[in-house]
Amino acid sequence: MATKTLYVGNIPYATSEEELRALFEEFGPVTDVRVISGKGFAFVDVPEERADEAIAVANGKDLGGRTLRVAEAKPRPPGSKT
Repeated sequence: MATKTLYVGNIPYATSEEELRALFEEFGPVTDVRVISGKGFAFVDVPEERADEAIAVANGKDLGGRTLRVAEAKPRPPGSKT
């Protein structure tokens, strides 16, 4: 199954991978969640065919008092650190 990586911004710093997985699982199996500690954002891999729907539904949604910003993640530039 092809997946698409979504950028999820403006998350509360205490947000767990499990919370984000639960939020996005309504759009199909979430294959990976990567919360960037102390930065307020994460990356979530969802099924490619449901990615646009996930963005439309989750963008602007309230999570822990913060309004989420959800978009398709931009590719990493060549030579960037992992």
